[in-house]
Amino acid sequence: MKRKILLVEDEDNLRSTIALNLELEGYEVICAENGKEALQLFHSEKFDIIVLDIMLPEINGIDVCIEIRKENKKIPILFLSAKSMSAERVIGLKAGADDYLTKPFNLEELILRVDILIKRGLPADNSSIKLVNINGRLVNFDTYQYIDINGKTEHLSKKETLLLKLLVKNKNKVVSREEILEKVWEQEVITTGRTIDNFILAFRKYFETDPSKPVFFKSVRGVGYKFEDFL
Repeated sequence: MKRKILLVEDEDNLRSTIALNLELEGYEVICAENGKEALQLFHSEKFDIIVLDIMLPEINGIDVCIEIRKENKKIPILFLSAKSMSAERVIGLKAGADDYLTKPFNLEELILRVDILIKRGLPADNSSIKLVNINGRLVNFDTYQYIDINGKTEHLSKKETLLLKLLVKNKNKVVSREEILEKVWEQEVITTGRTIDNFILAFRKYFETDPSKPVFFKSVRGVGYKFEDFL
């Protein structure tokens, strides 16, 4: 599947050159000539990254970035600017940009930065994990089920499965609350700060020998959660 780029640049020749080179790299490029058109396209289509000039007609790039960040915190934004002063870079990054490239720039560097930002924004590949044994309970991530110690098949919710898979994939490492919210709940709003805590409590009930003395599912105060497995 082609990754889609929103390219916002008011200079015709530069816009055409950038678009052509990105398309040669296999990307689909949708172009906008001003800030107003950029926001309209952002609201009407789904993009994997936005390459955004700062000096734009109608609405400048900084304001475009701020508006986008009100609705989407995750999409990578790469600023292009003729201004190289550090103060301008700080303003752009504070507005929510992920990277900043000063004109004139090398096209290979632009493509490299686009590649890096897109790969960084892709969800983690958990597809290789299908079965896992947790304290004698066999979990099947494909069927959202586990078999308890008595041989009875129990069902997991979709969110339980996603969270459990994320923790197992990162076994013996702390996974932050922020990463969990991003990868399991995505753009959804959690109604209570204890939602993730309650999921961890459920996992202890399902998999721990003594839920009051957890061995596998640990909470790390002020940071996040960890699945420990030293087998």
